Amino acid sequence: MCDKHPSLDPANVQFQTQQSSRRRRIWELSRNCHCPLIGVALPLGTLRKLVEKVTGGALMHDDYEVHVGAVNDCTSRNRVAEAVQKELERRYAQVIFRFRSARSAAQVAELWEAAVNAGDVAGAFWAGLSHPACVPALEEKMCRDIHMVQHQAGACARADIGKYNALLGDKARFEGELARLQARCNALLHEKKLDADRFEQQLMAARAATIARETDVHNLRNELAQLRSTIPELETRKRLANQLARMEAREAALRGQIAELKTNRAEAAARVAEPAAAAPAPAVPASMSAAPPVIPIQLVNQSVLCVGGRSGNVSFYRKMVEKSGAQFAHHDGGLEDSSNQLDASLAAADLVICQTGCISHGAYWRVKEYCKRTGKRCVFVDNPSVSSLARGLQEMGAVPALAMAEEGPATEAEACKT
Repeated sequence: MCDKHPSLDPANVQFQTQQSSRRRRIWELSRNCHCPLIGVALPLGTLRKLVEKVTGGALMHDDYEVHVGAVNDCTSRNRVAEAVQKELERRYAQVIFRFRSARSAAQVAELWEAAVNAGDVAGAFWAGLSHPACVPALEEKMCRDIHMVQHQAGACARADIGKYNALLGDKARFEGELARLQARCNALLHEKKLDADRFEQQLMAARAATIARETDVHNLRNELAQLRSTIPELETRKRLANQLARMEAREAALRGQIAELKTNRAEAAARVAEPAAAAPAPAVPASMSAAPPVIPIQLVNQSVLCVGGRSGNVSFYRKMVEKSGAQFAHHDGGLEDSSNQLDASLAAADLVICQTGCISHGAYWRVKEYCKRTGKRCVFVDNPSVSSLARGLQEMGAVPALAMAEEGPATEAEACKT
């Protein structure tokens, strides 16, 4: 530093520091330092506020006029110069404290070089110029350096302005793209909102339908419970109905077996009758040649239920009914047989014979109501004799007249004896 600037001789520096140790004020600097110092160390906005505060009113001048006016005012001590001095001391107090350790112009020059290399020249420029050890040669060097720094800053500013303009173009392009994307997002959001509203309506409708269905199920369950409570012996009737179905299936199988046996018996009778037909027929009296009229048999392979009657006549009832080709079943009307079995017996029968003379009132009305409700054929016999039963079946066209003529009186006599 001393080779470049001969005026920075140690003797001169010593003489300078011996003259005064007080830092210089801004109005004590040379006129060449005011312009770069105010331009670099104080932003234009801050400078305008200081001047407006001192003058007590808003300035109508532009930034250049404010700058030139402040530079001229700082050449002497006045209110503007004192305000600028105070602001510089406050703003760059830390840098001033760092430069306070320098005891010679060479040390101040080293601190200045370091600040220039670091790019932080505003505070260092004021701290170096106001330092007690700053000599005119160092002051001139600092002014030249700050001048070049300003040129570099201007070039950088121009480059930054170009980049800034390019960034503005990119910003405008991105803003346009962002606006398009926002419009698309808004349209998608509107569409999704419509879909969400539609799905919400469908969900509400489904919930309403589910609630209505659950309400119907609850009402039906209540009605079922009420019906079950009003119908006595419902479980027993269900069990009897299942039993009836099994009995009907068994009855069908038995009828098939009976039909097969009857077919086999007819075939066997035909084979036996063939040799007898070849022999000469014996003479038949004229009185026996004419066969008695036969009523058409209508109960073949059917089930006949006899309800009531005398217990001693049941065997004769069975014999007479089975001769007509039917199956016989008997129920005493609740005397010994269970009354719960009556419904099953009625359901399994094709024809019902009700012995009204030997039956309880409950069984009578039960048989009558069942036959009326189901449309099942029913014969009501007042007298429990076998002949009365035969007449009832003859009226139904069920028993041949010959069988009734041969067996009716005998069986009726036996029944009376019983």
